[in-house]
Amino acid sequence: MYDVKFVYGNLVLIAVTEEKKKKVVALLSGGLDSQLAVRMMQEQGFEVSAVAIKTPFCDFDCGRGCGFEIRERADDLNVNLKTVYLGDEYIEMLKHPKHGIGAGFNPCVDCRTMMFDAAKKHMEEIGAEFIISGEVLGQRPMSQHAPSLHIIENESNLKGKIVRPLSGGLLPPTNAEKDGLIKREDLGMIRGRQRKIQMKMAKEYGIENPPNAGGGCLLTEPQFGIKAKDLFDHIETPTINEIDLLKIGRHFRLDEETKFVVGRNQDENEMIKALALPGDILLEARDDLGPVSILRGKNAKDNVKFASSITLRYSDAPKGQQGVIIVKKGDLSEEIKTDRAEEESYIKFRM
Repeated sequence: MYDVKFVYGNLVLIAVTEEKKKKVVALLSGGLDSQLAVRMMQEQGFEVSAVAIKTPFCDFDCGRGCGFEIRERADDLNVNLKTVYLGDEYIEMLKHPKHGIGAGFNPCVDCRTMMFDAAKKHMEEIGAEFIISGEVLGQRPMSQHAPSLHIIENESNLKGKIVRPLSGGLLPPTNAEKDGLIKREDLGMIRGRQRKIQMKMAKEYGIENPPNAGGGCLLTEPQFGIKAKDLFDHIETPTINEIDLLKIGRHFRLDEETKFVVGRNQDENEMIKALALPGDILLEARDDLGPVSILRGKNAKDNVKFASSITLRYSDAPKGQQGVIIVKKGDLSEEIKTDRAEEESYIKFRM
């Protein structure tokens, strides 16, 4: 606040004018840590604008997935939300991540660099002072130790422009601190994976039902990582359709050119049908409740008989009895009579 004086003869009028808040941009994940970072900056008088990043490998808009949660959290925090989609460029990065992958197929350092680059563009658009994130020193093994934080800042051209409020007291001073916009005593000193301090802060800030710790990125899940690595090993540049297929079903690599996916429930059966391309082959038991399966690849037609037996195996067809599988490719359809596959015949192909 500051005062402006207006003099009219002997009368002095004082108008009180509110000082415009300085802006910051927050990377908002929907998790507790990023919410706390926002609250800390709001408490210090900053106007916060949030950026949420969507990639082909998050559950961003799947039902009440992280996309719904982020929009809900932004409303609770009373911040504007901008969603940025990293699609083709993310897939290109994943083909050869500069800083490698983690325990799954997660290129966390390269991924964070892309996220901060997107936040930087928004920062420049709205004239914000700096970017904040909920990162905690030592919380994530790949991207949240000091050397990685340094790499991310340098490669996103944001050296000195990233404030990590929860651990800022343990990190080198940022430009905001040097310029007097924030004080070190107002920054946290949280380190590691313990969440006791965050839970206490959540209570103090009135954050109800704080979310559990977790990434929300499918690439960090080891089982999904196996399927993703297989896809990138066999397809030079996977499509969004191929990536979406990774998210459902039981996956089999029948040969170098052929992928086979078996639905696990009715929802997945419908999704498999929706994802089927003109060259794909769909299989389904005629007389027994069971999965919809999909064969994809140059050698798909050569694997129809084997895939039919596996499809029957995952249906309700009685053990020891033959069944009929409906095989569809585009507008063409045929029926194949087959035995149920025995586990030892196909288990080596399953991912």
